[in-house]
Amino acid sequence: MSIETGLKVEPGESVAVDGVCLTVVEQRGRFLSFDLLPQTWEITAFKYRKPGDVVNLELPATASTFLSGHIVQGHVDGIGTVTRVRPLGNSLMVFFSAPGDVVKYLVNKGSVAVNGVSLTVSEITEEGFIVELIPETQKRTNLGQLRPGYRVNLEADIIGKYVFAFLERKK
Repeated sequence: MSIETGLKVEPGESVAVDGVCLTVVEQRGRFLSFDLLPQTWEITAFKYRKPGDVVNLELPATASTFLSGHIVQGHVDGIGTVTRVRPLGNSLMVFFSAPGDVVKYLVNKGSVAVNGVSLTVSEITEEGFIVELIPETQKRTNLGQLRPGYRVNLEADIIGKYVFAFLERKK
């Protein structure tokens, strides 16, 4: 997979692409290249993307990085689908269907990463969850382009996953 970007990175460094942690194989000018494992292809929304689609890119945090959001690892838990987008003042309410293996870790006002963007869960629904996107998030990410039917990468909050696993083992 190859992506055009202005990032300057070295082979072997990590870059999150729509929330998927990938290792840079090569940089040629403005293009970064990555190898994708068959499992990565299978469990992410990459298989639904077309050349020219806008993706979110993010460099990893370091031990000295100021953390300005939720902790996200770049390990996709599942693929969600936008079911509805509704204006809410200058913001957007976005409704997602999501696999039960993702929803079981979500809590109202907790965090979820959608295409690598850490968001607050507004509400959990029977089919998935709802988030609200402020104008700044719409402008700085590809989430402002979401429409019904669009598939996204989902990552549940790591702390929630650890708590869930701990409690399951206690049974």
